[in-house]
Amino acid sequence: MREPERWFTAAELAALRLPGLPRTKRRINARATAEGWPWRPASQRGGGRQYPLDALPLAARMALAARAAGEEPAPLRDAALVEAGPALAEGVQRAVVLDAVEERRVSAGSLTAAVAAVAAETGVSIATIYRWRQLVTGLRRADWPQALAPQWRGGGDPAAIDEEIWQAFVSDWLRPERPTFASCHARAAALAAARGVAVPGLKAFRRRLAREVPREVVVARREGREAVRRMLPPQERSVAALEALELVNVDGHRWDVFVRWPDGRVARPVMVAIQDVYSRKILALRIGETESAVLTRLAFADLFRDFGIPAGCLMDNGRAFASKWITGGAPSRFRFRVRAEEPLGILTLFGIRVHWTTPYRGQSKPIERAFRDFCDAVAKHPALAGAWTGNRPDAKPENYGSQAVPLDQFEAVVRAGIAAHNARRGRRTETAQGRSFDEVFAESYARAPVGRATAEQVRLALLAADRVRADRQSGAIRFCGNSYWSPDCTRLAGQWLTIRFDPDDLHGGIHAYDAAGRFLATVPVWEAAGFLDVEAARRRAKLEAEHRRAVARQVELQGLLEAEELARLYVPEATDSPQPLPVATVLRPVRLREAAAARAAAPALSPGADSYTDRFAAAVTRLRLVEGD
Repeated sequence: MREPERWFTAAELAALRLPGLPRTKRRINARATAEGWPWRPASQRGGGRQYPLDALPLAARMALAARAAGEEPAPLRDAALVEAGPALAEGVQRAVVLDAVEERRVSAGSLTAAVAAVAAETGVSIATIYRWRQLVTGLRRADWPQALAPQWRGGGDPAAIDEEIWQAFVSDWLRPERPTFASCHARAAALAAARGVAVPGLKAFRRRLAREVPREVVVARREGREAVRRMLPPQERSVAALEALELVNVDGHRWDVFVRWPDGRVARPVMVAIQDVYSRKILALRIGETESAVLTRLAFADLFRDFGIPAGCLMDNGRAFASKWITGGAPSRFRFRVRAEEPLGILTLFGIRVHWTTPYRGQSKPIERAFRDFCDAVAKHPALAGAWTGNRPDAKPENYGSQAVPLDQFEAVVRAGIAAHNARRGRRTETAQGRSFDEVFAESYARAPVGRATAEQVRLALLAADRVRADRQSGAIRFCGNSYWSPDCTRLAGQWLTIRFDPDDLHGGIHAYDAAGRFLATVPVWEAAGFLDVEAARRRAKLEAEHRRAVARQVELQGLLEAEELARLYVPEATDSPQPLPVATVLRPVRLREAAAARAAAPALSPGADSYTDRFAAAVTRLRLVEGD
């Protein structure tokens, strides 16, 4: 049956929005006139022209063929093209390509040139076009779509793969080194060839892998435990039940900025910052060369002075935070050895509950989100231009290392940037709802029960603590290569003491406390003197004399008894009448053994038998008497 003709008006073509055609009626008519499209008068009301399908560009005809085959709706009136199924749609598009070849054959002058031109226009290879032509040789044009439809097959049994080969392939591909699928298949194929076993291609291995190996196993083996954890949705934690300063978060951040220190060295600084978890406001910060317990202690001292003592603190077990200076005495501290006698850190001393987070888990520390903002808003500030180092080795700026900003200038930029960070409105956190962190904190801080720190508590926060033992003889305290002594140390000899000190000024003296935290004494440093320092020797002699006088005075105050008085006190006076001896009332018979009896029966040495010969003769006589028995 002859295929019916298909005609379209310019308005219909514009409405179809086909590739390769203008999108308005006027421009389609203009193009048809310019290219000389065949036309006929339209039969519908209003007149106009109709253009045949064969006059349209190839891209437009392929799109129409796909729509007619059911891939998407199209207002085509030709029922012969409306067929269900993707295979037939593919056949229709292939037939359109062959139609284009026949059209180009006349203008190009040869079949080879026509096939090459259509292949370049459609992206179909020349060999494929020739193969399609062989499939429709001798068939009517109406039968081309059915003949060109791909013969897809499915639902059969999967390709067989030897189990040992498959096990070797899976074990190879599921390695942490993450080898490519193709290389693993090549090694499996080589192993199979050595054993004389046939294996299918890559696609068969991919299908079996997708069918038998769960995605969780693939992620766990090739990407690790952290990737497996990320397969779960992140935990959502609400802070609605908290208040300002009820829980703070402390962490360290190394800046990607070159800073020049006062001694001329250039290095990237570290900041220890404390954030209020409820409002997300940065409350205190300190900047130094390394993340240390000293920076952490000073940051907490600033927090205590400016805002008060928080109820809890969220931190990881880094050395700057799990130090005994900060969390000493906390039962859950899991860095270093926890000793029952260790001094209390400033958090434990002030009753601040410590909540430990998992190391390298940024999601568990809210302050990490603020650090990410600082990397852009502060580290790339114009005042620090040329000092930014880049956040990765392969992300160095063009002006890398061109300058290093002075420390005081850097700290001023950081503090101003963090103040702007706290004051910026439009925050979308759970508690902000469009307000700034400053506003959220101020509102809650006004009604929250906050513990204010006294001046003595702030001083304690500024001091570090350690546990030492005073010398057993003098009571002197040795710490960090220095000796500390005062006359008050004499009574502390041999005792375990908790000393508090300023790590930045170890020559300024230390403060000694007992195990219960009671203050004992402030001990100055005991400086070493020169070997030939005469003045120091005089001072030493004077000190020794004063010490002897003080000790003598202490001895005098004790009111001790002299030795004669003790003798009279403890030794009783002698009496003339001796004490009567006790009399035994029960007698026990004593029986001698044979050897003992023989010795008793032997004659005794005469008083004059003093010589060695006389003693020997007497012994022989006794021996004979015994043997004669």
